Amino acid sequence: MPFREINSKMVEATVVPGQKMYSQRGAMLAYKGDVSFTPNITGGQGGLMSMIGRRVADEATPLMTVEGSGTVMFGHGGHHIQVIALTGDTLYVEADRLLAFDGTLQQGTMFMGSQGGVMGMVRGQITGQGLFTTTLKGHGSVAVMAHGGVIELPVTPGRPVHVDPQAYVAHHGDVRNKLSTALGWRDMVGRGSGEAFQLELSGSGAVYVQASEEKL
Repeated sequence: MPFREINSKMVEATVVPGQKMYSQRGAMLAYKGDVSFTPNITGGQGGLMSMIGRRVADEATPLMTVEGSGTVMFGHGGHHIQVIALTGDTLYVEADRLLAFDGTLQQGTMFMGSQGGVMGMVRGQITGQGLFTTTLKGHGSVAVMAHGGVIELPVTPGRPVHVDPQAYVAHHGDVRNKLSTALGWRDMVGRGSGEAFQLELSGSGAVYVQASEEKL
């Protein structure tokens, strides 16, 4: 169920009978056709453990199930929207950045400490994103939100990418992440917010970075 980008802050999705999609509650701007919107209390297809993971992380972003036949326009808070197409791989993204996604994608959660051990847990605290992150796996499309637009940076073997943790939006592929310190002149002059730490991503895939250090 691909999304059509209307502009940088609005997307349109075609809803067909027999196929579900999920979106953040309140993200529907307008729709045409016979479309229903139902509050989703089980956290999509991730089941009970997916829901528990987000509640432990205080990331229980409310979703709604979208079904029927027609077209729906989505947007939220005037945030920029990036559409990401998955072809069997896994997308790692914070729950509050999800605008809408195909119901065919398998939803789950990942404990941040499993990537980078203790440093993975530290990353969750530094970025304010919590200790769990949402995963979406399979074939389908995902619309995520960000401040100031998004750029996709490829991650290739032997060439890791370093990202300000506050600017990180999501990543996909066979990518490992770890938090490292980067003390420098910015800290000496009092700018020691996010630049004292860098998120290093290595492996094979891509990372999405927003043009801002502001959280949603």
